[in-house]
Amino acid sequence: MSGTSLRILIAKPGLDGHDRGAKVVARALRDAGFEVIYTGLRQTPEQIAAAAVQEDVDAVGLSILSGAHNRLLPEVTRLLEAAGAGDILVFAGGIIPERDIAGLKAAGVDEIFLPGTPTGEIVAYLNRRLNDAA
Repeated sequence: MSGTSLRILIAKPGLDGHDRGAKVVARALRDAGFEVIYTGLRQTPEQIAAAAVQEDVDAVGLSILSGAHNRLLPEVTRLLEAAGAGDILVFAGGIIPERDIAGLKAAGVDEIFLPGTPTGEIVAYLNRRLNDAA
């Protein structure tokens, strides 16, 4: 059931202005059968959480290159939880030092994909995590 009827929101939190990686991941997910909603650049955690709830997504993918991951990503997970949407899977990718990964996971980010991760690995992860949860 590769991606069938699963909705994924891809977002760029913060002031980061580079979205090529987010668009590559969004296209790969779309090609794998997921319904993808891309929010665009410079989204606040509040905008991302509100869009995730409004769009009734199964997962939120956050792409971040700005270095503000330790502040922005936990805030998204906190806001989702506060909105009663703590069951939405949150994953992230971008420039995130390995030393920060454990803290982000403890804050509710399910998985972190570092630069160079094949898109097929992200697709397989989402199929595994979302289909197991269904």
